[in-house]
Amino acid sequence: MRVVSMSTVVVLSAVLSAVAVPAEAATASSAIVVAVDGDDSAAGTLDHPLRTIQKAVDKARPGDTIAIRGGTYALVDNITITTSGEASLPISLGAYQGERVVIDGEQLPASHTPVGGSIPRAERGAIHQEASHWRVSGLEIVNGPYGYYCDGCDNNVFSRLTTRDNYETGFQLQGDSSDNQILDLDSYGNRDPRKNGESADGLGIKEGSGTGNVVRGARLWNNVDDGFDAWKFASPILIDSTIVHGNGFNRWDFPDFAGDGNGFKLGGGTPAPAMGHTLRNSFAFKNAKHGITDNGNPGALALTGNTTFRNSGTGFDADTSGAVAVLTRNLSVADGKAAALGTGTVADGNSWNLGGTWNEASVLSTDTGAVTGARAADGSVPSAPDLFVPRNGAAVGARM
Repeated sequence: MRVVSMSTVVVLSAVLSAVAVPAEAATASSAIVVAVDGDDSAAGTLDHPLRTIQKAVDKARPGDTIAIRGGTYALVDNITITTSGEASLPISLGAYQGERVVIDGEQLPASHTPVGGSIPRAERGAIHQEASHWRVSGLEIVNGPYGYYCDGCDNNVFSRLTTRDNYETGFQLQGDSSDNQILDLDSYGNRDPRKNGESADGLGIKEGSGTGNVVRGARLWNNVDDGFDAWKFASPILIDSTIVHGNGFNRWDFPDFAGDGNGFKLGGGTPAPAMGHTLRNSFAFKNAKHGITDNGNPGALALTGNTTFRNSGTGFDADTSGAVAVLTRNLSVADGKAAALGTGTVADGNSWNLGGTWNEASVLSTDTGAVTGARAADGSVPSAPDLFVPRNGAAVGARM
C-alpha cells in the first residue's frame, strides 16, 4: 500500500525485535516479563513473571524491554507511564513473540463517565503516557476512557497497535509532543456516550503542538465522530498511506447524535491554527460527511495523490476563506460532491480538473475488501492493485 523509507524500516525492525523477546533474552536483567498468572512480588523473568503491566512500567529504566505474555489484562487503574527512556536507550513495551495481548479498561470508572461529564486528565486512557523515548507495539486496547492517551510525549514509536471500542478516542496525542511515529494503527468502533458522539475519533493529534509527528499505514474506521482529527494542533503533521472509512454513523443509537463523520479532519478551532499538514497516498470512503476537510484551517495544506469514494458530503473540502491549500493528483469517485475549493486554493491534475464522469465504472475496482481485511504478518495492508485505479490510465489517486 505504501512507500516506506529505509529509515522507517530500520525503526520498525528495531521496535519489533525489541518486543518479540526470545526465551533466552527474557532472562537478561534488562528484560521484564508480565503474564496473567504472574506475581508482582516475583523477579519479572520468563519463568517468574510479574502480574501487572503497571508494576513492569514502574520498574523499567532506559534501555529496558517489557515483554507481555498473551491474555486479557483487566484494569482497575489505568496504566500510567511517566518515566522516559533516552535517545540511545529507549524503553520497549509490547507483546511477547507476537502473542495476543488485550488490555481491557471496562472496569475503569472513567470509562463510564456520565452524559455531560468530563474525564480527569490523569484518567484519560487505558494507557496514559507522559514520557518520551518509548517503543510500544503489538497491543490491543479496548473499553478504555480513551484507548492510548499521550500528552507531552516526544520521540516515541507506536507500531501495530489496535485501539477499539473505547469510550473516547482510540489513540490521542496532544500537548507539547514532537517527533512521534504512529505506524500501522488499527482504530475502530470508538464512541463517546458522554457526548453523544461528538468527540470520539479513531486517531486524534490535537490541542497541542510539536513538529515531526508522522502517521503512516493507519486504518481508522466506524468511529462515532471522525477517522482522523487534527483539531487545534498548531504544528504540521504528515499523514501517509492511511485509510479512513465508515466514520460518523450512529451505530450506538445515541440520542441527540452529534458525530461529525469526516474521514480526515485537518484542523479546526476558533480560530483554527493555520497549519500546513500533509496528506498523501491515502483513502477516505463511505464516511457520513466529507472524505477530507480543512475544517476551517487556512494553512498551506498539501493533499497529494489521495482518493475519496462515496462520502456523503464532499470528497475534498478545502474552501476556507484565505486558505492556501495545494491539491494535486487527487481522485474523487461518486462523492456527494467532488471538491469545494477556496479562492486561494491551488488545484492541478485532479480528477475534477481532468473532466469527464468519475463513477464506479470509471475505475477498475471499488472492492475494498482486501484493504479492510486482516493485515499481513509484517503489519502491512494486503495489496489491492486495481482498487480505484482509473480505467483511462490517469495518474490520479492513491495506490495499493
